[in-house]
Amino acid sequence: MSNSDRVVLALGGAGTVGSGVVKALLDKGFKVAVISRDNSRLERLRSFVSVGRKDNLTTIVGDVGTEEGVEAAKQSVLKAVGKVTDIISSLGFSWWQGGPPHTQSLKDLQWVIETLLLSTFVSWKAFFPLVRDDPKCSYTFITGGAGEKVLMPGTGFLTLGAASTLSFCQVLREEYPEVACKLNQVKINTGVAPPERMAPGFLNHLELGEGVAVLMERCTTSHSVFTIGCPADLKTVLLEGDF
Repeated sequence: MSNSDRVVLALGGAGTVGSGVVKALLDKGFKVAVISRDNSRLERLRSFVSVGRKDNLTTIVGDVGTEEGVEAAKQSVLKAVGKVTDIISSLGFSWWQGGPPHTQSLKDLQWVIETLLLSTFVSWKAFFPLVRDDPKCSYTFITGGAGEKVLMPGTGFLTLGAASTLSFCQVLREEYPEVACKLNQVKINTGVAPPERMAPGFLNHLELGEGVAVLMERCTTSHSVFTIGCPADLKTVLLEGDF
């Protein structure tokens, strides 16, 4: 299937990680659909992508964090683009430092879990049936490494939320070992930022987007976890197409 025949639904496509992925996919000739509750973020995304590729970007205002909202969003996507061949999920947030657990409320914990895990689950449950039975299709999760360790004091709830998402991805790989579509995970073990907010060791979200686009274009494996721990790992992907 050529890139121009593929329609990628980018969940979280208006965020820092997602926007870099969306731009790279469009530049490679994919069609891309993005859902966000915030229309202003969608407008910023449209102004961010390459001018000559805007016609291949479909933006939809919707909520993929609730069962009712995601079903309505799914119908809007299908009405707008007709089909979805690939799904990339980078939902949630990349940073939280609200303080140690004894200073937090149950509401704070519920918000973290809802944002990082429950939205990922709800959207997967709604959109996975669109691709699961076609070996030419794919579902790719982009996750962080914060679930494997507490990054610094005060980030404990981020670890809880990120760990739950990592576990969910593992559950899917093991519960659906023979699913037809490619089911993969890209795990990023460092920070990601736009060029103007880069810090030592961080990944440029544009270069990360190019790496994910290479994966979408060339990957023939399934049930794999592709780990990117530093900019050097990403350069290997971009130069050699090797995850």
